[in-house]
Amino acid sequence: MDLELLLVILVDGLVYSSYLFLVAVGLTVIFGVQKVLNVTHGAFYSFGAYLTAFLLGLWINDAEGSAWKLLALSLAIILIGSVFLGVVLGVLIERGLLKFLYNRDEHIVVLATFAGFLVLEDVILLIWGTDPYLAFRPLELMGSSDITGLIFDNYTFTMIGLSFLVALVLWYGLNRTQFGKVLLAVIFDREVSMAMGINVTKIFLITFIIGTFLGALGGAYHAPIISVQPGIGVEVIVLAFAVVVIGGMGSIPGALIGAIVVGLSRAAAVHLYPELELFVIYAIMALVLIFRPEGLFAPIHARKI
Repeated sequence: MDLELLLVILVDGLVYSSYLFLVAVGLTVIFGVQKVLNVTHGAFYSFGAYLTAFLLGLWINDAEGSAWKLLALSLAIILIGSVFLGVVLGVLIERGLLKFLYNRDEHIVVLATFAGFLVLEDVILLIWGTDPYLAFRPLELMGSSDITGLIFDNYTFTMIGLSFLVALVLWYGLNRTQFGKVLLAVIFDREVSMAMGINVTKIFLITFIIGTFLGALGGAYHAPIISVQPGIGVEVIVLAFAVVVIGGMGSIPGALIGAIVVGLSRAAAVHLYPELELFVIYAIMALVLIFRPEGLFAPIHARKI
C-alpha cells in the first residue's frame, strides 16, 4: 500500500467520520440525558439535508456575485436552517410524542420513535417529492487543494473541522458551564434533581432541541457532497447506532472515537476490499458487543444501594 492510497483512505475516512459524528453525537446526547433511543433522529438528518438543498437551489446555485458573499450566505443558510429545524422538530417530537413515553418500556419507546421516523419521512416526500436535490455550490465555491499530487475539496476539510469544533463545544458546555452541571445532575439522578428544584421537563426539552439541531446540522452540512434523495435517513440512522454502540451510549468522547473507527474502517474497506464495506463496520460492532457490551467509552453508572 503506497502513501498516496493511505492519504486517500485517511481523508475519506475522516470526512465520513465527521458527518457520522454530527448525527451520532446528537443521538448520544439525547440518550445520555433522557434514556431515549430516538429512531426519529434519522429523519432530522433528512430534513436538514432537504431544507439546505432546497434553499441553496433557490438562492445560491444559480446566483452570481462575490464568491465570499455567496459562501457566507450558504453557510448562514446551513446554520440557520439547522437551528430552525432543531427548534421546530425538537419541540414537536419531544412535547408531542416523547413526553408520553418517559418511564415506559424501552421497546415501546423504540417502536414509537420508529413510527415517528416513518411519518417524518413521508412528510419529506409530501413537501419535496421524490426527485433528488443537488446543493453543489458551497463545494464549488470553496475550491480544492493539491496535497502531494492529490486533489481534495476544501469543503470536506471544513466538515472535519466542524465536527471537532462541535465535540469541543459539547465537552466545554458539559464540564465547564452551569447548565452542564445541572445536566449532569439530571443524568445522575432525575428524582433527586426534581426534589432539589431543577425543572427536569425544561432540561429534557432543551437537550432534545440540541440533539435535533445536531442531527439536522449533520444532514445540512453533508448536503453539498451528496445527492439528496429519499431514503438517506435510513442508512445514516443505522450507521449512527453502530457508532454509539461502539463508542458507548451516552458518551460524547465515545461518539467521536466510534465515528472515527467506523469512518476509517469503511474507507479502508472501500479502497481495498469494496465487497466488505458494510461487513467490516458490523464486524467491529459485534466484537465490541462481545467483549464490552456497554461500548468502549460507556459512562460510569452509579449503583443505588
